[in-house]
Amino acid sequence: MLPWRVAQTRLTSRSILQTQLRKFSKNFSSSAPSINKGMRYTAIAGMVAAPCFWWLVTTRDDAPSLTSPPAQHLVIEPGPSRDQVTRLISQEAYSFRVKSVSGVDRYDGTQLGSNALCEDRFTHGKFPSPWNDGNHWMAWAVFDGHAGWQTADLLEKQLLPHVRHSLSQVKSASVAGPVPDEVVRHAITTAFVNLDDSIIKTAMDTAQGKEPLQDKIKKLAPAYAGSCALLSLYDPVTSNLHVACTGDSRAVVGQKGANGKWEAIPLSVDQTGDNKEEVARLSKEHPGEENIVKDGRVLGMMVSRAFGDGRWKWPLDFQLDSVQRFYGTPPLTPKHDFRTPPYLTAEPVVTTTKIDPSKPAFLIMATDGLWYTLSNQQAVDLVGRWVDAQAAGETSSKPEATYEPFDFGHFWKGVNWKFVEGRTTNQDDNAAVHLVRNALGGNHHELTAGRLAFTPPLSRRVRDDITVQVAFFNSNRKGLSPKASRLTLFTNQARSA
Repeated sequence: MLPWRVAQTRLTSRSILQTQLRKFSKNFSSSAPSINKGMRYTAIAGMVAAPCFWWLVTTRDDAPSLTSPPAQHLVIEPGPSRDQVTRLISQEAYSFRVKSVSGVDRYDGTQLGSNALCEDRFTHGKFPSPWNDGNHWMAWAVFDGHAGWQTADLLEKQLLPHVRHSLSQVKSASVAGPVPDEVVRHAITTAFVNLDDSIIKTAMDTAQGKEPLQDKIKKLAPAYAGSCALLSLYDPVTSNLHVACTGDSRAVVGQKGANGKWEAIPLSVDQTGDNKEEVARLSKEHPGEENIVKDGRVLGMMVSRAFGDGRWKWPLDFQLDSVQRFYGTPPLTPKHDFRTPPYLTAEPVVTTTKIDPSKPAFLIMATDGLWYTLSNQQAVDLVGRWVDAQAAGETSSKPEATYEPFDFGHFWKGVNWKFVEGRTTNQDDNAAVHLVRNALGGNHHELTAGRLAFTPPLSRRVRDDITVQVAFFNSNRKGLSPKASRLTLFTNQARSA
């Protein structure tokens, strides 16, 4: 016997259906008296049968069988093996020859996620010169998202087109002759700032508009989340490498000197609350607010420059209104002294470096997940060693190393959690993968595999999202051709460079 509430519901539903059928029959009869009774019954039957037919075709014949043998012991999948470690750090890897941009020979890249979903994004490839001179430029970029992936995702699709448009306007407005480097840097800066202003303003305009709620939520997301941005543009005519940095992703060039050693040349400086110049800038922009930067953070934020992050840029009244209307993230008050926004800016620091055509060099671009364990010089040394091994035709080596049984408690007993020279290994054909492996633990398999054994959200305790790109200039060396080309998703650029 059915419970009374269920029976009542079924009886009520049945009476409603009967009423609707009577109305349908009556209306059908009055509006079409000449139609025979059989057709009326057919129409009524079709009205009743349609939901039943849908139920029949979408319901499977039987429940799945769970006839697996009874477990005698608890079975849990073990951590990554050596081969699985390689697969994990290589599954998003790519490598491209560059045939139509002089001075650039090849570039490698990879990404290792830690968040679910990974909050990093990247783009790479060639594009027509903004000067319309028939040449192509190269572009590489990494975007380190935080508080969500939405801002980084938008930048992946839209930052480079904005920069290209800004550069093309500069050329069309300039006199004959080469465009000065400072004008190029200003155009890149303008594109960064204008795009971020659009993100923040679009969110505010959307909140007051008449769009459906679901559309407003989507348009607010890139302004609530945030992202760092690191963009490099290479002009083969001038051999200039323009690097724009907003946040704490980092670019460094490795250049081989006459003594055969690789020199690290930093092209960006982390923009965080630990950067004295950034602290001085914020103090000047917000006089009398002594507590803006505390414990290396800007009102709680690690970076001092970023796209999005509306809570550091919007007026307080707008934020309070958004909390009620859109379940927006609560404002920084009262925990932080929030008085005169904006406190963050997307304005980049742009540098221009001439790549010497007579010297082998490479560019390393990476989000902060790599730089947590590697210094600039350590990263350059690792890639330099890798290049020298490739040039010498050395086969990939997998040296076995013996270590005592390990757990993370050893970090408190003198074992260094960052990169250690003695743990270096050279066993990957992709330079970016080579960097990631050595950043995680190198030839210390238990340390590397232990870091990779974590899944989200606990993986953030031992590693961040990591995105790396390595571009090679003027190498012309044996062994630097990619053994395979993996096509990856990137925006507005040709798939073969």
